[in-house]
Amino acid sequence: MARGGGGDGLQVLSALDAAKTQWYHFTAIVVAGMGFFTDAYDLFCISLVTKLLGRIYYTDTTQPDPGSLPPNVAAAVNGVAFCGTLSGQLFFGWLGDKLGRKSVYGMTLMLMVICSIASGLSFGHSPNGVMATLCFFRFWLGFGIGGDYPLSATIMSEYANKKTRGAFIAAVFAMQGFGILAGGIVTLIISSAFRAGYPAPAYQDGPAASTVPEADFVWRIILMLGAAPALLTYYWRMKMPETARYTALVAKNAKQAAADMSKVLHTEIVDEQEKLDEMVTSRANSFGLFSREFARRHGLHLLGTASTWFLLDIAFYSQNLFQKDIFTAINWIPKARTMSALEEVFRISRAQTLIALCGTVPGYWFTVALIDIVGRFAIQLMGFLMMTVFMLGLAIPYHHWTTPGNHTGFVVMYAFTFFFANFGPNSTTFIVPAEIFPARLRSTCHGISAAAGKAGAIIGAFGFLYAAQNQDKSKADHGYPAGIGVRNSLFVLAACNMLGFVLTFLVPESKGKSLEEMSGEADDGDDAVADARAVRPAETQMV
Repeated sequence: MARGGGGDGLQVLSALDAAKTQWYHFTAIVVAGMGFFTDAYDLFCISLVTKLLGRIYYTDTTQPDPGSLPPNVAAAVNGVAFCGTLSGQLFFGWLGDKLGRKSVYGMTLMLMVICSIASGLSFGHSPNGVMATLCFFRFWLGFGIGGDYPLSATIMSEYANKKTRGAFIAAVFAMQGFGILAGGIVTLIISSAFRAGYPAPAYQDGPAASTVPEADFVWRIILMLGAAPALLTYYWRMKMPETARYTALVAKNAKQAAADMSKVLHTEIVDEQEKLDEMVTSRANSFGLFSREFARRHGLHLLGTASTWFLLDIAFYSQNLFQKDIFTAINWIPKARTMSALEEVFRISRAQTLIALCGTVPGYWFTVALIDIVGRFAIQLMGFLMMTVFMLGLAIPYHHWTTPGNHTGFVVMYAFTFFFANFGPNSTTFIVPAEIFPARLRSTCHGISAAAGKAGAIIGAFGFLYAAQNQDKSKADHGYPAGIGVRNSLFVLAACNMLGFVLTFLVPESKGKSLEEMSGEADDGDDAVADARAVRPAETQMV
């Protein structure tokens, strides 16, 4: 007997699926979204201040150019938060299925707040000491951020109705765009204020005077401000009730689930404990993550969600973290020696803010508007395809783009790759894993998919740092070996996007379906019963 997402299912789940958009939906979007706002701010703001860190701690005034972070230090500072995020996604994803979404949600937020503040207070007697302390706190900051991915997505998917679920989860993720934008704007304001208060000459006019002592406060303030939005939403996170799907399908407490959702939906809901007991003891609701049954039902789905997120993040993060190097390569940001330390921070943040405003933020909201109309599958396919096209459009005539007079065209093409990443796989790879797996494994599977993405981000962040170096060793950045160059790196990224396009065909479409339909929890499954009887013919399976 198949129980669809409708009348035969649990009333509390049917009520959530059919609920009209209400105030609690928007509260959930803001509370979960502010976590993502903080995540994006914290992860991306480091790329705005790495040049400044190099000037403050590694400048040799006898050299013609200002100091920069040594390759190993730069890789650690940029990549250590991703290592923490990957670990946090796996750990908190698993914990969210064991202890409940709400219980773990507060832990991740407090970890983010404490480590944001501690990052700005990094200390040490030597430059490497300061960097080591910064890396330590950024690892644990990343660990907290990692927990936010599976928990925010799972909470939003389990609260949403099935008609607009995609838009709600996309809206949570879209706060990442505002976080990136906020990072750029905050850096612009702080660097402008310090520039006005402490004027300094360009490095070539006064190497020692070009980096004022007060510049050390700039990066610390920028990093510490990441704690503010997370702190503001802590109270509201703790007030949210546990999701009904966790309480019912995992904790098996129909009475509590009905009571919680009666308050939220302002309607009377019957608890139906007997129906719940029947539902959770069926074969469709008893297999584990490492079982053959999971592999048969969801193995290819998990491979699809993890591999597409992995490939997307290689391209997405290699661009985002090192776009300042691309801007320098096309002469959008002048040579470092022609600027003071704070002017360089100002120009880098201005470039990132423009890209965020024109390419990053609009893409997210196109996804919010269209995902429940067009569907996840079509948006992801289109996004990967268009990213491939635009990256090839950057790579094939690369020498044309780098000649004077053509820089604006390069920036427009570059912005379009960001637009189609966000109106495409960067949003859908976050949404789909929260919809297609069983409730008892949902947070874990989302964590695994997200961790695969962060593994891609680490490859993008570390790999691109070396790969994008000039093929001529003498023209490579100080301390780096010769690489394959920006042009060839763009070809590699285009190939990653094309592979992502192909692997998208492993991922099912979840538009308009209930979470229980997608995961198989609402369906005892005639085939499952037949399979069971084939294995144990003497038994009568009660479903």
